[in-house]
Amino acid sequence: MLERYETSLRGLARRNQLRSLSAREGLDFASNDYLGLARSKRLADAVARALANGTPVGATGSRLLRGNTPEHETLEAQAAAFFGAGRALYFGSGYVANFAVLTTLPQKGDLIVLDELIHASAHEGARAGRAEVTEAAHNDADAVGDAIRSWRARGGAGRAWIVVESLYSMDGDRAPLAELIAVADRHEAFLFIDEAHATGVYGPDGRGLAHDFEGRDNVVVLHTCGKALGASGALVTGPAVIRDYLVNRCRPFIYATAPSPLMAVAASEALDILRDEPRRRERLAGLVAFTSEALDARCGLESSGSQILPVFVGDVRRTMALASALQGRGFDVRGIRPPTVPEGTARLRISLTLNVGEADIVDMIDALAEEWERIKA
Repeated sequence: MLERYETSLRGLARRNQLRSLSAREGLDFASNDYLGLARSKRLADAVARALANGTPVGATGSRLLRGNTPEHETLEAQAAAFFGAGRALYFGSGYVANFAVLTTLPQKGDLIVLDELIHASAHEGARAGRAEVTEAAHNDADAVGDAIRSWRARGGAGRAWIVVESLYSMDGDRAPLAELIAVADRHEAFLFIDEAHATGVYGPDGRGLAHDFEGRDNVVVLHTCGKALGASGALVTGPAVIRDYLVNRCRPFIYATAPSPLMAVAASEALDILRDEPRRRERLAGLVAFTSEALDARCGLESSGSQILPVFVGDVRRTMALASALQGRGFDVRGIRPPTVPEGTARLRISLTLNVGEADIVDMIDALAEEWERIKA
């Protein structure tokens, strides 16, 4: 009865793609806790106060039943004001939010144009929805425009949806948002921007790389709460009518138990911290610059210029061996391999957070240089 699953797992093992869970060990060069908020005293104190004041741990139901709490509504109102959007809607995770938006808002007869390197959740949502789906070359606004024109020439009559990340999770590079919004305007298209790895880190008060475009009728933005904000869940921001449509038509929202009210409290406090403690973003920017210089000087590696630093190895076996060697020396660096990234681009994904300092980074880069030489030999 279980043979089909065992066969599949053996195949993954043969291709060096078998995954397993491992405990947190070593210095943090793997998490998305970019501002070090997950263990911050302010977040912990905010949650403790909420518990003491009677906030329940669980929502106990869908938002449309008894699961809607003041904590959810407070967070959504605060987020809409903070990001400059019409309204906001809180989901249980970024994956769910991506899936929810792309299975609900694009309609039959519409076109979804995905950047080829976008999150798996966006691919899953797009392909589970009713719209036609195509991919465009990474960060190529002209390719996006060409895809829309080609669709129109074939008789496409609906709306186009351009779907991108503002900062890509595995490459650490930025989307050309100004060029993409121009394409969207030219073609009367929507632009859906996933700010997962930019929220909290970039823009005024950490409002993200899409801050200049929030509030427009043709822009919908996703802000995750489980990365730089140190909590969990995700906020979808956009025009009020988009929020109301999701509440009425979005099955992943309607039929899901609402996120914990305590996580809404934590996310609210995190937004306050972004405004109150700009020094966190400044320190992270300093670590990014320091690491970029050190990687170039010690290893001859070019930096992405962000807190996400891919080290391309190519071969899957060598990638995982290098990651394992660094973990053995006390540095939690993870290897990323296909199908998460394209074939031939297996890599280490070094993530910079305020959970480490310059001395830790120097030690990690020294270890990387030494282990790289051993792996190549």
